[in-house]
Amino acid sequence: MSSAVHLLAPLGPEFTRRAMGLSWLLTDVDGVLTDGRLRYGSEGELDKTFHVRDGLALRLAKQAGLKVGFLTARGGAAVARRAKELGLDAVIERREEKGVAFKAFLAERALKAEEIAYVGDDLPDLPVLLRAGLSFAPSDAAGEVQEHVHRVLDVPGGAGAVRAAVEEILRARGQWQPLVASFLGG
Repeated sequence: MSSAVHLLAPLGPEFTRRAMGLSWLLTDVDGVLTDGRLRYGSEGELDKTFHVRDGLALRLAKQAGLKVGFLTARGGAAVARRAKELGLDAVIERREEKGVAFKAFLAERALKAEEIAYVGDDLPDLPVLLRAGLSFAPSDAAGEVQEHVHRVLDVPGGAGAVRAAVEEILRARGQWQPLVASFLGG
């Protein structure tokens, strides 16, 4: 990572500066929102299991003013259904060359890479992780990915890793506690 600092402290000044500059959160699906295993049914359909806390976190990120989306090499009915349930702002799927897809995403929306937080877990995610304003990896991400992100999360993929990333971002932006208070009736 050229200008990035590996493993930025979640509430340190550089992390906070980067978090304040974000307008989007993009996340990979397989290995981040799921545990990375692929299950095929007898009819050949692909089955994915998503963690409910990640879904709530994406909704909270939207409520806090971030746009959210998926950037995944795969796709399919399960991804489309989850994206619709969550009201995502973008779904970029079936894009194995994620660096090319990310570049197009930025150009289409006139965004800078620094405005994007990205959560990824494996080698195809590296081109995006290396450019993103804040980059995160689940605790079970590939070693090469863990070496090149701003934060390795304490949670594995499919077990609330996106929730952990969103919570860190929103805490740094001073938005987490007001969101929690809204659930307490405050």
